[in-house]
Amino acid sequence: MAKEKSVFLCNECGYESPKWAGKCPGCGAWNSFVEKVVRATSSVRMSSASSAKQLSQPVLIDTVSTDELPRIDLGDSELNRVLGGGLVPGSMVLLGGEPGIGKSTLVLQTMLNLPDRRVLYVSGEESAQQIKLRADRIEHPRSGCMIVCETLLETIFTHVKNVQPELLVIDSIQTMCSEAVDSSPGSMSQVRECTAMLLKFAKENNVPVILIGHITKDGAIAGPKILEHIVDVVIQFEGDQHHIYRVLRSIKNRFGSTAELGIYEMRREGLRQVNNPSELLLGDRHNGMSGVAIASAIEGVSPFLIEVQSLVSSAVYGTPQRSATGFDTRRMNMLLAVLEKRVGFKLAQKDVYLNIAGGLRVNDPAIDLPVISAILSSNMDVEIEPTLCMAGEVGLSGEIRPVNRIEQRIAEAQKLGFKEIIVPAANIKRLDLARFEIKVHPASKVEEAFRIIFG
Repeated sequence: MAKEKSVFLCNECGYESPKWAGKCPGCGAWNSFVEKVVRATSSVRMSSASSAKQLSQPVLIDTVSTDELPRIDLGDSELNRVLGGGLVPGSMVLLGGEPGIGKSTLVLQTMLNLPDRRVLYVSGEESAQQIKLRADRIEHPRSGCMIVCETLLETIFTHVKNVQPELLVIDSIQTMCSEAVDSSPGSMSQVRECTAMLLKFAKENNVPVILIGHITKDGAIAGPKILEHIVDVVIQFEGDQHHIYRVLRSIKNRFGSTAELGIYEMRREGLRQVNNPSELLLGDRHNGMSGVAIASAIEGVSPFLIEVQSLVSSAVYGTPQRSATGFDTRRMNMLLAVLEKRVGFKLAQKDVYLNIAGGLRVNDPAIDLPVISAILSSNMDVEIEPTLCMAGEVGLSGEIRPVNRIEQRIAEAQKLGFKEIIVPAANIKRLDLARFEIKVHPASKVEEAFRIIFG
């Protein structure tokens, strides 16, 4: 019998070492090596895999077909757009998100809305009764979705052989385990091996596989970093559990763009698609209230208008408080420094609180100008005209830098009934303003924008 040996694998990048090391030579992570026992059966599997690889033959690149990959319509326009137009047969999709954010609800309601396809939903976390209770809350037609509660991968493949599904869902990959790996479920080696076996099944049988994954406290996908490299698509489901809106964001996509974004509204009967997020995110116009500015933002390819709220008050304690919800706190501190150095507003002894309404987190640099406008509005207790919106990135010297897709931002503001919009002056050089009914104000410095806003 072959003698067993141990190797050490890095949790972050999958680097393999014959002995333990404090720092990974591959990615530089500290204390990331875990021990894995390599059995004699591993070499047998490797040899069989090598013989299978010999069957493939090299072909000329000019002879490879470039026909567009067929897509599976999931009946959800937001999810289809984030995936790049639908689900590609034979692909593997990893959906991650915080506990209770709605990952299982999103996947289950999507599978229930596919009555013409055989779907096998494998759950390692919930019982069949729990899944049925959730399905009863979701309004759906008669479905061909089959469920099984199992965590052993070999047994799951037996069910797959009997059912012959057209789509396989694993909820969640951290609960799966294989007899070929001598470790507990959820360990790095189990997650990696189970994912590799599922990927082999998806590619050989041309069956798409959707994996639901946990995330760590830092917001990253739980498990080894190689997990994200193995799969074809990585999608993050984000949002605040205390708000009703959820954001579906693509992190990696081999079949489409990673700039797409989907927005959902959480209801008792499931997740509802938000086709026009601007009207919901703006809410009621706050007439007579200071500290509120409307930003024309773009997440993915969709423009929408969001409400930026700010509160500036005198510091009660010795150190002023800086807090931001839905916006990078470090960038807010940079914008406060620009206000003090370039414009002359003294905010060093003021508490500054910032909030993006709706519980969204926005990374668009074009909301820099609305952020500083809302801060100054609250500081001076002066209202910003409710029919005015703005977009612009603020540089360290106080200049307003150009932003992308300015025509879409202006058109969205006009569609929602705004009368004026402030944009970077560099953006309107090649822009035909005659076709817009909204009044466009160009500004190259923050001082110019403040004169337009506050008079």
